[in-house]
Amino acid sequence: MRDTKLTRLAFGFGSVAVAFAITAAVLLASKAPPLAAFANLALGAFGSWTVASDVLVTWVPLMLVTAGVLITFTTGLWNIGVEGQMILGGVFTAWALRAFGGTDLPPALVMALAVVAGMAGGALWALLAGILKTFGRVNEIFGGLGLNFVATAINLWLIFGPWKRPGIASMSGTLPFDEKLWFPTVTPASRLSLPAVAIAVVSVILVFILLKGTTFGLRLKATGRNEKAAYLAGIPTWQYMLMSFALSGVFAGLAGASQVLVTYHRLIPSISSGYGYLGLMVAMLAGYGPLLAVPVALFFAALNVGSIQLPIMLQLDSSLSGVIQGTLVLVTLLGAGVRSRLVRKDGQ
Repeated sequence: MRDTKLTRLAFGFGSVAVAFAITAAVLLASKAPPLAAFANLALGAFGSWTVASDVLVTWVPLMLVTAGVLITFTTGLWNIGVEGQMILGGVFTAWALRAFGGTDLPPALVMALAVVAGMAGGALWALLAGILKTFGRVNEIFGGLGLNFVATAINLWLIFGPWKRPGIASMSGTLPFDEKLWFPTVTPASRLSLPAVAIAVVSVILVFILLKGTTFGLRLKATGRNEKAAYLAGIPTWQYMLMSFALSGVFAGLAGASQVLVTYHRLIPSISSGYGYLGLMVAMLAGYGPLLAVPVALFFAALNVGSIQLPIMLQLDSSLSGVIQGTLVLVTLLGAGVRSRLVRKDGQ
């Protein structure tokens, strides 16, 4: 078998079909109608302008996180700590809004400073994972998971401590920020912000150019393919690994900033909404390609939003979307392994 674009496309569509078939089998085993479930997922994601705009709202932070982890994947690193980096991005954004929101600075400048602060917070937290990996020989998976717990603890401490609502802390988060510090939306009742969508689109383009069209991206790829060979070729590998962590953290922090400025307008306990882990799945399913990650992230966002319809119409738990997402990634990885073996045998 030749490893052509047609072959890869066939395996990709086959993986989607198998994932939905497995999900249908799970639904049948639980005596639920698969076709009705899938139809309600689609209706819940695209049945009206309101839910369709919510898909885009979900897509923005998911795409930003995915753009970041694509950089570390290129360097051969599993940036599991991206969840914590997104949380710290939200925390730093909230800090900047609290620090500058009550001053005479123009609201647009305050929001810009908050976005920069969010990016800095994500980069700082990512660099900690990189330092643990580079100088402490701590596997980035374990280091990242540990930092995720610490980031969550910091977030909760601020919400229930120094930044709590007057009188009593609340699971709903801090007090909302002034409306003048919210990103503009298409309508007053909508959460869809075109500037936020534009930022996500530009981020994907930048990552694509970085990884595919620059010497820096080529060196990241060389480091990821064979760190020892890259070092012998004159590439400062540990510096490039740290830079990939920092850049990944910048995009994760930007995703955290979007959650504060666009979606919730305050800091909440679950500010990351699990997008960090979901971004890792999107990157793997997209074959670590920036352009393919765009529709895959949109598909995952649609599943997340559409699943809200399931408890209402069919009394099914909304976690069905997670079943589809997880199964899809596992089947795709399995299919990629089978394809690589078939190609290798054909080459022999």
